[in-house]
Amino acid sequence: HITNLIKTARFLSEACNLVFDAASRGKQFLIVGTKKQTANSVACAAIKARCHCVNKKWLGGTLTNWSTTERRLHQFRDLKIEQKMGRFKRLPKRDKAVIKRQLSRLQTYLGGIKYMTGLPDIVIIVDQHEEYTALQECITLGIPT
Repeated sequence: HITNLIKTARFLSEACNLVFDAASRGKQFLIVGTKKQTANSVACAAIKARCHCVNKKWLGGTLTNWSTTERRLHQFRDLKIEQKMGRFKRLPKRDKAVIKRQLSRLQTYLGGIKYMTGLPDIVIIVDQHEEYTALQECITLGIPT
């Protein structure tokens, strides 16, 4: 592949300016990168930048079907609170196992966005070919990527 370094530098500069301006105005970011090679880096970068991330698997409709995603996030938070309060100790072994499995699944897929209260203002996608569904959702909703 041949890369035009002048264009690359210009677009990287524009992207940095966009991110810097948005961060200074207190906008919400979402970092998406689900490849095995980038998953840990995405999670660490999101923690350092205090923003949200998806690093395991992009669930289709995460943004375009936000009402359902929000409902799942509320369910996840409620289950976590109940677990901390020890309410699962009284349940039968089978019910405890089902809830534990459900919590594990929700943590895997929604753990990075569990405190998101609305749609993000900017989405940073690590690999656009890999995260095509996320890119399409952002284009549909008009969210800058």
